[in-house]
Amino acid sequence: MTSRTDRVTALRPRYQDDLAHGWERFFAPRRTDCPWCGADRLKVRLRTRDLLQGKPGRFVLEQCQDCHHVFQNPQLNADGLEFYYRDFYDGLGEENLAALFRGHDARYPLRAQAVLPHAEPETWLDVGTGQGHFCEAARAVLPRTVFDGLDISAGVESARQRGWVQRGYRGAFVELAADLAARYDVVSMFHYLEHSTDPEAELIAAHRVLRPGGHLLIEVPDPQCRFGRLLGRWWLPWLQPQHLHFIPVGNLRERLTELGFTVVAEEHAIPHDPIDLVAAAWLALSSLAPRKDEPWFAEAPGRTRRALRATVLAAGLPLLLLGALLDRLLKPTARRRPGFSNAYRLLARRDDRPS
Repeated sequence: MTSRTDRVTALRPRYQDDLAHGWERFFAPRRTDCPWCGADRLKVRLRTRDLLQGKPGRFVLEQCQDCHHVFQNPQLNADGLEFYYRDFYDGLGEENLAALFRGHDARYPLRAQAVLPHAEPETWLDVGTGQGHFCEAARAVLPRTVFDGLDISAGVESARQRGWVQRGYRGAFVELAADLAARYDVVSMFHYLEHSTDPEAELIAAHRVLRPGGHLLIEVPDPQCRFGRLLGRWWLPWLQPQHLHFIPVGNLRERLTELGFTVVAEEHAIPHDPIDLVAAAWLALSSLAPRKDEPWFAEAPGRTRRALRATVLAAGLPLLLLGALLDRLLKPTARRRPGFSNAYRLLARRDDRPS
């Protein structure tokens, strides 16, 4: 089996070629209006860099002063999306992300249970399914439901090979929706919509794919969470540069209604993931420590820098433990008091009128 060091060395020439003309070329022109409501009163909410992978670049989130939508501006173009997603969910990053998904196994049945008071679906399409972990876990809650998955990455092919989804569609949901029209009782989007370049187009596609009376289940980060303002760039759900849009719950409810849905359930407590402080501590420590070897850096770090990184991370272990403890202690408060949950969930029923 090829070692990680060898894989990094093999990937380095391509990354260096990509960066030869600068990372600025990975962005579309900056917008002067809000992509959600069209207002031109914009204000910078956050300036940051890639805190997880450490790929070069500077990223700005702006907020509309009228509707409070938060979005990346300027936004990554097609080349930028390819560059910054590469080796994040697959490739070099696949093992880390697989471990993260396994750590959320207990949450997947709760997501499936969210539809039970309203429907017992025969067919379910999970959009942005990754490697299909949700579909595999949800089958225990809904054993008669057929789960299919859709994703732009190769993970969906792995999910199909494992039997975690019956059908795996690889590609963009908006482009595939016409071929899947009125096929599904439920469409789910778990932490998917914030990655989309055009969230409204995704909602329209979901309306098309659902049968009349079918349900759309959405879970996204809550930009109105107080941890987002308190922790600033260290709040993990900002996740730059992958997260492009952050939609306040009122905006999403209104747009769903306009597109032919009826919102039948809203949940803030259960979707909260108690990792805000420990994740912030990790991001801060990782930023302070010398970088690890990655192919987007021109040279591998020497022995001294590697040792220093290990020392910094080891010294920060008490901070990580404290963050994890505080997250655990604050979990009841975050789930009970408005404004502290870092995510929300909406369940919307498709009406008969066309989108």
